[in-house]
Parts: sequence; C-alpha cells; structure tokens
Amino acid sequence: SLNLIGLATSGAWNFTLVMILFASGFLLTTVFALFCGDTVASEASWSTLRYLLAAPIPRRRILRVKLAVGMFLSLGALITLLVTSYLIGWIAFGNQALTSPLGGSFEGTEAFGRLVIIGTYVFTTLLVTIGVAFLMSVVTDVPLGAVGTAVMIVIISGILDAIEALGSLREWLPSHYGRSWTDSLNSVINWNGMARGSAYALVVFAALVGIAFIKFDRKDITS
Repeated sequence: SLNLIGLATSGAWNFTLVMILFASGFLLTTVFALFCGDTVASEASWSTLRYLLAAPIPRRRILRVKLAVGMFLSLGALITLLVTSYLIGWIAFGNQALTSPLGGSFEGTEAFGRLVIIGTYVFTTLLVTIGVAFLMSVVTDVPLGAVGTAVMIVIISGILDAIEALGSLREWLPSHYGRSWTDSLNSVINWNGMARGSAYALVVFAALVGIAFIKFDRKDITS
C-alpha cells in the first residue's frame, strides 16, 4: 500500500488525499448509507408513506425523487470532505505541490485534476453502498436496519477482500476496487483498475436500484 500518511503534512493536496484514504473505507460509507437508507424506510416508520401514495403520487416518482435527493446529499458530503480537508491542510501545512509516493509531483491545475478524478472514482465505487441502502430502505420499515445492513455488507466485504486465499473470488466483492484511485497518482494515469471498479459499481448499482423499484411496485404499503 502507498505511504500517503507519511506525506500528510507536506501540503494541502497531500493532506486531502490522506483524508480520502481514511474516510472512503468507513466514514463515507456510513454517511452514504445514512442518506440513502433513510429515504423510504423513514417515511414508512413515520406512517407518512401511505399518505404520499394517496395524494396520489406515482410510486416510481417517489423513488426517483428520494434516490436523487439521497445521491445529491451523498455527493455534497464528499465534496464537503474534499473542500474542508484542503482548507485545513492549506492553513496548517501550506499549499505545496501534490507529492506522489509513486514519484513525481503535481502542481496547480494538474493537482486539482487528479483530485477530481479521485473524488469522482470514490463516489462511483460508493454507488454500491447507495444501491444496497436504497434497496434495504424499500424492503424494511426500519431506517437503522437499512443503514446498518449496507454498512455491514461493506465491512464484511472488506474483511473477505483481505483474505488472499480467496484468490480471484475477491474481484466480485464490492470493496475490492475501492483503492484503485491510487493509480491516478502515477505520472501517467493507469485507468485499468478504475475502469473495472467503475464498471462493477455501475452494474451492481443499476441492478440493486432496479430490484428496489420492482419491490416497491409490488409492496403492500400499510404504514
């Protein structure tokens, strides 16, 4: 693994990267699961969902709007993390060039571009968390159950991914491609890992959201 932590105090860009390293594993997973797992389940737990449907509002429109809001809030959380981390790093350590542990450094626009690539990829991989949380929000009427299930799946996936004996089976785990963004720290970006991780996340996300819509179409709303 890359020694990003040792570079944390060398400037705002590196400090931001270290914050992404720390946050992408659990913190952002929890935040994304909270925003998207609370969408439908909270309405059901408050007994307001049936009143929305009685308005009448089409079921799929409700899901589309709630999913969009959850994803927007999740994206906002990620952007807030990046901006806040950069500002704290700039105040504490100055605005030196982004120093890559793979060799070389990036300044100004190039450093900003690499950070945008990393942030975009992190958000894309966390679409799996969004999908699981959203599906569970449709299945259960307990918001914490939906959030907890999504977080637990990611934690278990991370544990299994660390077991090398599983071999190629690890490539099917949601967390396997989570750190592929480090390939963007090369002088020439290696897109292979990020392309596979993005494709996996988008396919799984589409499948989970599709199942959520089908489940909600057939669900008997009693609360």
